[in-house]
Amino acid sequence: MHAITIPEPGGPEALVWDEVPDPVPGEGEVLVEVVASAVNRADILQRQGFYDPPPGASPYPGLECSGRIAEIGPGVSGWAVGDEVCALLGGGGYAEKVAVPAGQVLTVPKGMDLKQAAALPEVVSTVWSNVFMIAHLRPGETLLVHGGSSGIGTMAIQLAKAVGAKVAVTAGTKEKLERCAELGADILVNYREQDFVAEVEEATDGAGADVILDNMGAKYLDRNVRALAVNGRLAIIGMQGGIKAELNIGALLRKRAAISATSLRARPREEKAAIVAAVREHVWPLLDAGHVRPIVDRELPMSDAAAAHRVVEESGHIGKVLLVTP
Repeated sequence: MHAITIPEPGGPEALVWDEVPDPVPGEGEVLVEVVASAVNRADILQRQGFYDPPPGASPYPGLECSGRIAEIGPGVSGWAVGDEVCALLGGGGYAEKVAVPAGQVLTVPKGMDLKQAAALPEVVSTVWSNVFMIAHLRPGETLLVHGGSSGIGTMAIQLAKAVGAKVAVTAGTKEKLERCAELGADILVNYREQDFVAEVEEATDGAGADVILDNMGAKYLDRNVRALAVNGRLAIIGMQGGIKAELNIGALLRKRAAISATSLRARPREEKAAIVAAVREHVWPLLDAGHVRPIVDRELPMSDAAAAHRVVEESGHIGKVLLVTP
């Protein structure tokens, strides 16, 4: 088969479409013939040499895919060859085939194009596990999403609205904020021109955000704590704004607030399966009914993954960028 390899870390040109050995499904795994994958920030970090795959995972980038089951490994039940699926991966999505633990596989939602389904597993699992399983967003509460026009942001808006929450977002352009509003965002903040702490405080009559989903890390830590409501929960899922910052413990104590920081890729197989099971129970009915949908910016050939990485690094996209196999 062919896959995107990274002979040496570097810029987008480091991604090489090359012939590699076919994967073989192990115990509890299925082999998926990949139709599409999607670009995530973690893929860019891996390409740059900063984010190695977890032990036992495929060395190729790609944290989600969609396709058809080509082979069933030992000990797997409930799936059949030919099933159209999408899957959460530890790596290997940028390839024509990938072996996946059966517990990380999902059916394609009703009425959805198979390629589009590749935009779902990573973002839905990230949003559901952080915003709902850890931060316990409830109806009537306010969620602040940084990077509201990203793949994760566009999904977080829709899921929060589906459970009856109010949603504030930050984004860097008028167009991106308009797209967030179309998805249901109530409070729109241009981070280049406005202070999100002040804007959220004003929009919530001084209460602040009950939950914040943050992809920036160090750069926003102090302001995120100030933007939290009493008993607020800050969920950090990225470090685009750096890894080290000073935390005012007094401010955190006064608000009786909590901070969590998670990554999905390195979690044990059992934890990923539990998250996928929760997604299947709570999110898939919304997708089947058409209440929630993945936002896809564009599709590019998987062999031209370098171009897709450039698009994501330039941050001109809205939603997900897909990579489609030949």
